[in-house]
Amino acid sequence: MTATPATPATRTTDSTGTTGAYEPTDRTVPTRSRDRARYDRETVHSILDEAYICHLGYVRDGAPVVLPTLFARVGEALYMHGSTGSRPLLAAGRTDPGLPVCVTVTHVDGLVLARSAFHHSLNYRSVVVHGTAHQVTDEEECRTALDAMIDAVAPGRSGDVRPANAKELAATAVIRVDLDEVSAKLRTGPSNDDAEDLGLPHWAGVVPVGTAYGTPVPAADLDPAITLPDYLAAL
Repeated sequence: MTATPATPATRTTDSTGTTGAYEPTDRTVPTRSRDRARYDRETVHSILDEAYICHLGYVRDGAPVVLPTLFARVGEALYMHGSTGSRPLLAAGRTDPGLPVCVTVTHVDGLVLARSAFHHSLNYRSVVVHGTAHQVTDEEECRTALDAMIDAVAPGRSGDVRPANAKELAATAVIRVDLDEVSAKLRTGPSNDDAEDLGLPHWAGVVPVGTAYGTPVPAADLDPAITLPDYLAAL
C-alpha cells in the first residue's frame, strides 16, 4: 500500500541567510549527474526543514562511523544532540578546532521502475553538509537548539512541555555544524527507458513514496481531560 504523503511541517527558523547560494567546492560538486545538484539556499533549507533525522559521519580511530540522529536547522546552522557521554559529542568538545563531519539528509519521493533493470532509480531530494562540529556551551543557544529539535518532530511542541531543568541540561550535549560547504541533489520525473526497450511487455512508471502519520495514541496514564493539541491534530 502506498503511504499518503504528509504535509511538510513548517519549522520556525530565523531569517539569516535565506537568499543567495552556497559556493560549490570540490567536495560538493557530484562526480555523476551534476545537473541534479542545487546550491541555492531555498532548496537546501526546504529539504533540511522537512526532515528531523540526519546521518552524522565522522572518523573514529581511523575508521568511518555514521550515526542516525535528530537534528534541526536554525538559520545557517544545524544542531544535533545526544548524551554528554556520546563519542562524537565528546570529540567535538575536545578536538581543536572541532570534529570534521559530514551530515546527510535524504527524502525518497518515488520508486522509478523502468523496463530495464539498468534504468531503475529513485526520485529523491538530498542534502550533504561538510563541516566542523563544535560543542555548544552557551546555555541560551543550547535551549534554542533543543527547542528547535523538538519542534522539528512536532511543530509547536516545545511550547507545550516542561523545559529541561539544570540537571537535564547538564546531561545533554549539543553540537553545531555551520552551513558553509553545502549541496543538494534531486531526481524527479518518469523513468528513462532506452528507445529500443519501449515496446517491451513490462510495466514502467513511478510509485509515489511519502510519510504518513497515524492517529495519536494517548499515554495510558494521561488525564482524560487533556485533549489532543491542535498541532498534533494538524499532522
